[in-house]
Amino acid sequence: MYYMQKETRLQNLSRLRQALRQRLKELESSLEVVFGRAPLVKGNVYEMARKCGKPSCTCTRGELHRSMVLSWSERGKTQLFSIPPDRLAEVRQKSQEYLRFRRTRARVSEICKGMVTLLDRIEKLRREAP
Repeated sequence: MYYMQKETRLQNLSRLRQALRQRLKELESSLEVVFGRAPLVKGNVYEMARKCGKPSCTCTRGELHRSMVLSWSERGKTQLFSIPPDRLAEVRQKSQEYLRFRRTRARVSEICKGMVTLLDRIEKLRREAP
């Protein structure tokens, strides 16, 4: 009976170690984005349509003023930055890189939590009574 328990425990340890190695590979792969050198701009780029408020303007008849903006949150408030047309491609690329970085950061956090869980399980299986 003891031999079977020990064998099962060793098999479980082996599976947990394999899972830990897999998480480590995922972590290394995910960190490639973090080691990039491309600049980041916090926020999302989108087109905004609005009325200016002048009673004689065409926007009162439905032809809204359109502009590209960068939107981000700062201290709980949404901030907007109007993007000049000649900088649109640059800001959009930097914003996309920022979003990619943030998704990677979230994934790294998930992987690390999973690794800690695996480490706890490995420790429990390896621990013996004094």
